[in-house]
Amino acid sequence: MDTEKSIYHHKPIEELTFTDDGMFQAVLHEPDICAELIERLLHIKVHHVDYPELEKQIAPYYTSKGVRLDVYVKDEDKIIDIELQAHPKLALGKRTRYYQSMIDMDSLMKGENYTKLKDSYILFICKFDPFSDEQERKYGLPCYTFRNICQENSAVNLNDNSVKVFYNAKAYKEEKDERIQKLLHFICTNEPGEDEFSNRLARLVEKIKDDEKFKDTYNAMNLHDFDIQMAAKQEGEHDARIEAAKSFYANGASIELIAKSLNMTEEQVKEIVSEVVVAH
Repeated sequence: MDTEKSIYHHKPIEELTFTDDGMFQAVLHEPDICAELIERLLHIKVHHVDYPELEKQIAPYYTSKGVRLDVYVKDEDKIIDIELQAHPKLALGKRTRYYQSMIDMDSLMKGENYTKLKDSYILFICKFDPFSDEQERKYGLPCYTFRNICQENSAVNLNDNSVKVFYNAKAYKEEKDERIQKLLHFICTNEPGEDEFSNRLARLVEKIKDDEKFKDTYNAMNLHDFDIQMAAKQEGEHDARIEAAKSFYANGASIELIAKSLNMTEEQVKEIVSEVVVAH
């Protein structure tokens, strides 16, 4: 997920929902939850869920652009990448093209035959309509599925065993499959309604919010994103780091983690934090 959140006022843990960066990955790290979501949205059977790395960083060559995947899952005969997009992003089509190439490079060992490539699914769950025409009019479909077929004869299939699926949660009312409609409704509104699976997701979100390991991971992830963005800025970097330190400390990040992530000494962080404590 290519996050575009505020670097100074990241979302407090208690306000997180299923579709927020960090929470989405944590919820889908539950194998049974992940398998049911995949089966419901992709209409395929999942026999085994293996997480090579959550938010796996794929960069086969040091000169290539790395890909941070939200949820990267391997089954016995297939690989599934699940991405959650809460806000519109440019070039989603080309993004999936690049993701596909990196996934294939990562999954095929050097010297192996191409027949060893597993079936590949790239699933984008969007809270907006990802496709529009040249006049910027949205197509309004709840789901867009793409396979490689012959333009001259649609009966001819390339048989590369790759599928790219985009869900538009905003159009949940147009979805005919009732189980998918209920899940898209939850994703769009954060209201689980009477759907048992959506309620399981909602309960798990609340449980994860109280998990200390998740709190540390979430704070570390936000601090890391902040550090990456600040590395590209020159003006106001010092003041930005001070504000970030205050914000992350107020949200439970440790002094040690803040110091390490923001390239400060622990003494500097303690001095900043003492101001926060006095202020409150």
